[in-house]
Amino acid sequence: MAPLSPDELERYARHIVLPEIGGAGQQKLKRARVLVVGAGGLGSPILQYLAAAGVGTLGIVDDDTVSLSNLQRQVIHDSASVGRPKLDSALEAIRRTNPYVSVDLHNVRLDAENAGALVAQYDVVADGSDNFATRYAVADACEAGRRPLVHASVGRFDGQITVLKPYETGSDGTPNPSYRDLFREPPPDGLVPSCAEAGVLGALTGVVGTLQAMEVIKLITGIGEPLVGRLLLYDALAARFDTISYKARR
Repeated sequence: MAPLSPDELERYARHIVLPEIGGAGQQKLKRARVLVVGAGGLGSPILQYLAAAGVGTLGIVDDDTVSLSNLQRQVIHDSASVGRPKLDSALEAIRRTNPYVSVDLHNVRLDAENAGALVAQYDVVADGSDNFATRYAVADACEAGRRPLVHASVGRFDGQITVLKPYETGSDGTPNPSYRDLFREPPPDGLVPSCAEAGVLGALTGVVGTLQAMEVIKLITGIGEPLVGRLLLYDALAARFDTISYKARR
């Protein structure tokens, strides 16, 4: 890959002066390919911060259009985007943010049939989906394809985030847990209300989605300790973070 241009060196200067990132880390970001599932509440800050960070290629999976009720939290879209495909709106926003980022658009609903082929094209996956069928399909495909997955979900005033690498072992030699170790099976239909039914505080998706972007950057650059085997819980009303450790059941 070509060296960073003078414009890129200035654009990413605050990364490059960090000893933990530096020029080598910024090159890793430029080479990286990240798949973001969903261009909604969580996907918006993920895409915005990964684009700003200089991730070289962003893939977006979404088959929905922008609705007026999305705009309270899906900040990559605006009023002029209502009625348009979310992919088109997100693409324009990313291009405004960083012209050095390539964007692959996947106008499909990710499911168990196509997840494997989609995941195989990328280095890291961030799941911003809003339903259990997609979450399980993404998690299973990432496990089978040996791709790290940054998973998160939100509802009302609470959010949670974890990193999944079940194809590797921890420092003690034990297998890392999978998504199905954390959530063995989907809940019965109708048991967990959707955001449309229960509501969600708009800024909550910003907090949790930005945390997802942070975990993706850590995975790409190899810095810090990703949330593998740890579920980070955020209670917005209490302004409290808690962490729960979990293990593989197999």
